Amino acid sequence: MPSATKPMEKLIVIGKIGAPHGVRGEVRIISLSDFPDRFESLKKVYLEDSTTLEVESMKYNKQFIIMKFKQFNERNDITPFNGELIHVKRSEVPPLSEGEYYSFDIIGLSVYDENNELVGNITEILKTGSNDVYIVSQKGQAKQILVPALKKVVTEIDLVNGKMKIIRPEELD
Repeated sequence: MPSATKPMEKLIVIGKIGAPHGVRGEVRIISLSDFPDRFESLKKVYLEDSTTLEVESMKYNKQFIIMKFKQFNERNDITPFNGELIHVKRSEVPPLSEGEYYSFDIIGLSVYDENNELVGNITEILKTGSNDVYIVSQKGQAKQILVPALKKVVTEIDLVNGKMKIIRPEELD
């Protein structure tokens, strides 16, 4: 039976459980990670409800990762988890180089302009060919602002305080 973890540490989505694979409790995992090789060293993953699943084995199969969890030994054991997201603890996420950020760290930041006025909060990130674009929603307004993730626009990212400072180009208004 899966066990529950302490819900203190933030969990980060890395994949999604798909259909069972075979009859011995293996399951297809759809990678949602920027680092698909991370699955090779996993010992544990967590479900949304903080249930801990212990990884017994993993292998690659076409576009999927096939995992076997110690808790499940038959196809029917894992079937109810189809569609569930699997997570790792934030502390288990590989570090990035200075000036690089994970999307999950950026989404939710409060955005302030050069006059220290609140512009809104980042709700989404558009991945374009050249640079990311942050979608900033303004409280009480339907209009969103698109902020290019460029050094000349984004002057500071402060994850500890949940803030981003920008120089607001006229075309953003």
